[in-house]
Amino acid sequence: VQLQASGGGLVQAGGSLRLSCAASGSTFKTYVMGWFRQAPGKEREFVASINWNGNSANYADSVKGRYTISKDNTNNTVNLHMNSLKPEDTAVYYCARGRLYYSGTYSKSNDYDAWGQGTLVTVSS
Repeated sequence: VQLQASGGGLVQAGGSLRLSCAASGSTFKTYVMGWFRQAPGKEREFVASINWNGNSANYADSVKGRYTISKDNTNNTVNLHMNSLKPEDTAVYYCARGRLYYSGTYSKSNDYDAWGQGTLVTVSS
């Protein structure tokens, strides 16, 4: 599978961005998908995940109420709508594909087996 993330950029605090991740392959609809981020000098951290059919999502406490993850199984995309952005949201954002037939929580990097290249989000104060 190939995952291609896009939509990053520079935005002022309080602004919004939408990230998209396009996936190749015909089995996209069977997978949990997630977003992670890595700020300079910090470890990669979980942001959000969504189940195979898009009707259940989980969020990190730091983004809950501000971010919304969505999944489009027709177009093989997973999106991350980010509102009320803060300077501390500045990071490279990665989309990832969850391991199939897995009992993990999908909140850790090891719960995923394929990663996109990342897209940079910079939030200015």
